[in-house]
Amino acid sequence: MRILTWNINGIRTLPQYHPWNQLKTCENILKELKADIICFQETKTSRAALERQVALPGDNFDAFFSFPSSKKGGYSGVAVFTNAESALPLKAEEGLSGLLNTPPSNSKSTNATSSDEPPRISPRSGYPRAGDEQLVLLPLSSDPDDPDGPAFVLSKATVQEEFALLDAEGRCLIMDFGLFVLFNLYCPNSDNGSSRHAYKMNFHNLLGERVRRLMEEEKREVIVVGDINICAAPIDHCEGNLPGNKESFYDPPAREWFKNWIDPESGPMVDVLRQCWPDRKGMYTCWNTKISARETNYGTRIDYILLSRGLLPWFKHGDIMPSVRGSDHCPVYIDLHDEIAGENGEVRKLRDEMQMSSERREPPRLCAKFWPEFSGKQQLLSSFFGKGKKDPRPMDVSFPLPDIGADVIICPTVEPISSSSSEPKEKTDSADSEVIDITGQDIPSDPKIQSQVTITSISSTSQRPSASPVTPGPSSTTNGKRKQSHPDSNYASIGSSSSKKSKTEEKETSKSKAKGKAPGQTKLSNFFSGSQSQPSGSSKKKANDPVRSSTTSTSSPVATQNPIDVDASVDLISDTSLLGEDDPEFLLSIASQVPSQASSSTATPPSTQSLTASQSSSNKNGVQHSWSTLFMRVEPPRCHVHNEPTRSFRVNKQGPNRGKEFYLCSRPVGPGYDAGRDKRRREDVDPQYRCSYFKWASEVRNDAIAKGTKSQS
Repeated sequence: MRILTWNINGIRTLPQYHPWNQLKTCENILKELKADIICFQETKTSRAALERQVALPGDNFDAFFSFPSSKKGGYSGVAVFTNAESALPLKAEEGLSGLLNTPPSNSKSTNATSSDEPPRISPRSGYPRAGDEQLVLLPLSSDPDDPDGPAFVLSKATVQEEFALLDAEGRCLIMDFGLFVLFNLYCPNSDNGSSRHAYKMNFHNLLGERVRRLMEEEKREVIVVGDINICAAPIDHCEGNLPGNKESFYDPPAREWFKNWIDPESGPMVDVLRQCWPDRKGMYTCWNTKISARETNYGTRIDYILLSRGLLPWFKHGDIMPSVRGSDHCPVYIDLHDEIAGENGEVRKLRDEMQMSSERREPPRLCAKFWPEFSGKQQLLSSFFGKGKKDPRPMDVSFPLPDIGADVIICPTVEPISSSSSEPKEKTDSADSEVIDITGQDIPSDPKIQSQVTITSISSTSQRPSASPVTPGPSSTTNGKRKQSHPDSNYASIGSSSSKKSKTEEKETSKSKAKGKAPGQTKLSNFFSGSQSQPSGSSKKKANDPVRSSTTSTSSPVATQNPIDVDASVDLISDTSLLGEDDPEFLLSIASQVPSQASSSTATPPSTQSLTASQSSSNKNGVQHSWSTLFMRVEPPRCHVHNEPTRSFRVNKQGPNRGKEFYLCSRPVGPGYDAGRDKRRREDVDPQYRCSYFKWASEVRNDAIAKGTKSQS
C-alpha cells in the first residue's frame, strides 16, 4: 500500500499544469498518482467553490476536506482521498482539539453511534484540555518583539478560545484506519519575531500533545504526513551548510521542537525518508518559483512522512518525486508491506489490520458524498438556470390577429424588394393572397431594410379581387398610398426600429455633406504632426484638396469645354468612412481618377509646391521618429559582476509597484548567491550564482531614449 502527500498549492489550479491538464478530471489525476491514500495540503478553496467532480471523484475514491472557517476561503485547507477498495477509514475528524467534530446531522453512516453524538477517534478524555501540565501555550496576543513569550498554562476559558483559533484555518484532518491513525497537516509558517510565531508554536505544541495522548494513553500507532514547514537538519536546507548558518541553524524554537520530536533515540516519531537516505544531499521538496529556484535545486525539505516506532516493521520504502510538476512542492510517498511476520511467526496481513473486509462499507460521515449539496438532498442554484427539457409536441406557430374581415396567419416568407426597379411585381397565382404592410410606418427605400410580409387568407367565404403585391416605396402604387393594417392592432411593428435608424443615419450623412466634412475618425498620426488642420468653416481653401479642386473646375472655361461629373467625383471620394480612415494619400489616389483638366485650373505654384514638400517631409520624419521612439526595442542591460544580459521580471505582489517590470541578473540562484548586503555576508557570497543587480525597466527605457536622442543629435 502506498501513502502519498503533496502540497498542491491550489486544487483548482493543479489541472492547469502538464501532465494534469491532459487528464481532465480529479478521478484521473488520483489514478495517475497511483496511491491508496492521497493527502493534499493547501487546497485553497472553500466548500461553496468546490466542484462536484472533486468532491465525488468516481466510485473508487472517497474525499474528505477541511476548510478554513474564517474569511480566508482561498487560504490553506487540506484534503484526503482514499481508495475505497484498499484503504477505507473507520473514522474521520477535523482539527487537533476535537472541537470541530460536527459532521452534517442529516448524513447517514454506519459509524455513527447516535444521531446527536458524532463518531470520535478518541474518547472525550483523549483530547487536550486546559490544565494539562505538558501543554504549554503562548498567548496569541504576545509582543512580536518577544518571540518566546511567557511560558505558562493559560486559563481554561483562554485555552478553549485558542483551541478554536488553532482549528479555524483548516489545517488538520485525522483519519482512523485501524492499524494506525493518520494526521494530514498543513502547519503554519512564520519568521522569527513575526506576529504568527506564537500561533505556529501553539499549533506544534497542540499537535505534540494530541499525538502523545494517542500513543501513551490509547496505545495507538500514528502516521503524520504533510507540509510541516520546518527544516529538520542543515542537510535539508539549501544554505544549511554555509559557515554563517551552521552554528545558528537550530536557534528558531520551531526547529528545536521538531528536532526533539523526531530524535532517533528519544523522539516519538521517526523520519523514515531520512532513515532510508541518511547522507543524500539535495533531497528537497519545496522551491521558490519566483526566483526559478527549481532549475538549480535551490530548495528545502519541509514535507515529511513520520511514523511511530511500532509501524517501522510495516515500512518498506520511501522517496520524493521531484520530477512531478504542478506546484512549488513535489510529492512524497512511502510504501508499506502487504504482510509481515509477527513475533510468534504468524503472518499479519495489512488488510486485516486495517479491517478491510470483503464487503464494502460506507465511509465516515465526514465524507463529502454525504454533504447535502452532493447527496441529492439540496437543490443547487444552478438548477434554476439550466436548460429545460424540450417539448416533443410540435409548436403551433399560428396566433390570432385582429379582425380585418377574414381569419389570417402570417407566413414566414420574407423577401427583399429591390428599390432600383420601378416596375411592379408580377401578380401571384392565388387569388386569395395579397401583400400588405402591417407596420403602419413608412419603409425607407434602402434595399437592405425593405421587406414584405405575405399574409394569406384562409377564409373561403369572403370574396375579394385578385391583387398584386404592393412594393413599399414611392413606386409601389399609382396613387402613392399603401394599404395599412387594422388600426386597433396591438402587435409590435416589424422593421420600425430599422426604419428609424436608417432615417437617422441619412440625416447625419446629409448634415456631414452639407458642412463639407467627410465622416470618419481623427488619425493618431495627427497628434504627432506639426501642422494643424483648417477648420471646416474657414474661408481658406487647401490647394491639394481633391474635392474642392473638382468643384472649382466646374466654373472654369476649361471645365465648360470638358464637362465633369461633379457629383460622381464628390461621391467617389467624400464618404471615406466606408473605406477607411481619412488618409490624404488615399484621397489623392482616388482623386487621380478625375480628369486632369479639373485640376489644371487650380495648379499650385512651384515655390509653394517645394515649400509644402519640405514641410511634409519634415513632418513625416518627426512622426516616424515619434513612433520609432515609442515602440523602440530596448536591449536588456548587463549586470555589473558577470557582464551578461539580464532577465526581466514583473511584480505580482499587491502594492504600488504591482505590474511594474524590472531586471535581475540572469544567472540562477544557488547556495551563496548575492541576496544583498543586509541578507548575505560578503564572505559567504558565491560569484558563480546570481549577483545583486537590480534596475527598473522604466529607468532602462529612459536611458535608452536619452542615448538614442543624443546619438541622432
